[in-house]
Amino acid sequence: MKEEKIWLSPPHMGGNELKYIKDAFDTNWISQYGSNIDEFERSLEHYLGKTSYVTALSSGTAAIHLALRLLNVEDGDFVICQSFTFVATANPILYLNAVPVFVDSENQTWNMCPDALEESIKYCIRQGKKPKAIITVSLYGMPFKVDEILQISRKYEIPVIEDSAEALGSKYKGQLCGTFGDLSIISFNGNKIITTAGGGILISRSPDAKNRALFLATQAKDNEEFYSHSEVGYNYRMDNIAAGIGRGQLETLEKKIEQRRKNHDFYQQIVKNNDHIELFSAPDSDFYSNYWLSTIILKNNLVKEKLKEKFSQNNIETRYLWKPMHLQPLYKRYKFFGNNLSGTLFDAGLCLPSGTNLTDHCRARISEVLQNEIH
Repeated sequence: MKEEKIWLSPPHMGGNELKYIKDAFDTNWISQYGSNIDEFERSLEHYLGKTSYVTALSSGTAAIHLALRLLNVEDGDFVICQSFTFVATANPILYLNAVPVFVDSENQTWNMCPDALEESIKYCIRQGKKPKAIITVSLYGMPFKVDEILQISRKYEIPVIEDSAEALGSKYKGQLCGTFGDLSIISFNGNKIITTAGGGILISRSPDAKNRALFLATQAKDNEEFYSHSEVGYNYRMDNIAAGIGRGQLETLEKKIEQRRKNHDFYQQIVKNNDHIELFSAPDSDFYSNYWLSTIILKNNLVKEKLKEKFSQNNIETRYLWKPMHLQPLYKRYKFFGNNLSGTLFDAGLCLPSGTNLTDHCRARISEVLQNEIH
């Protein structure tokens, strides 16, 4: 009989989620309005600081879509996007019939390469159109090279959309991810460090931008007593029950970050003297990762596949790294700048179980597979 499955990154309840959900039922706010939404937004604004105005939405994908709308991205506009990411980062570009231009990773953070970014901007300018936005990602919780990317963004006067979907609680030089972009997003999907079952936030830098986002997220209703609509809007607002889950989850965030980082330390102890495996880790003390997922690079692809199969046989979930956008059938016709480092990482890497509810028994099962298979 197989032991209970160890999941990659399952939801982990344990705060006051039920209390806030009950409040929503008791007050009959079972809708996209209610005190849970207001308090969740206020709590996140307090946590993030740095002039952060939060709009709670139905997903991180919706947040990226609205960010592009706020930057007036239109049909035919260039939008530069990190290639090594989940497809939700890039898809909203196509929602607006804009043109994605993909940029490779650098090898320290696995995030957007500054040199390739500048090359891509110069290409777009030669085509007669400066890009409308740069979407950069903090992959697996690792902050991107903030100083270098923002310097290029200021040089060419191109706004940055910071995709911190996986990076709540991560920091660069002591400043929280989600506070660097002209607009930023965070995801609360079921596998994230905290969850609202599904959901996300758009973080803007002014009350006017927040109000604009809220207007678009609630079907763009004009200020009339009747239903009047002058532009396209969306049904993107987070509901009051989901926000109640988020309030309870947010109360446990620091503990969850600590637990994820302890998972990374656990893997570090296993692989530290092994020449066949490399654990993805912060390059220096400027980078503080929540280690949403602990990921490894195997020196031999056959070893990677064998290891993945052995985990599966032991009822332990692992997952391949994100397949870069420039290698996806949907996006292969678009321009790509870089040396395909992200493709090399995809070929060699695995994500390991990283949930905040990993027990000592789970760690022992994981350790046994790793130590038996990687030698």
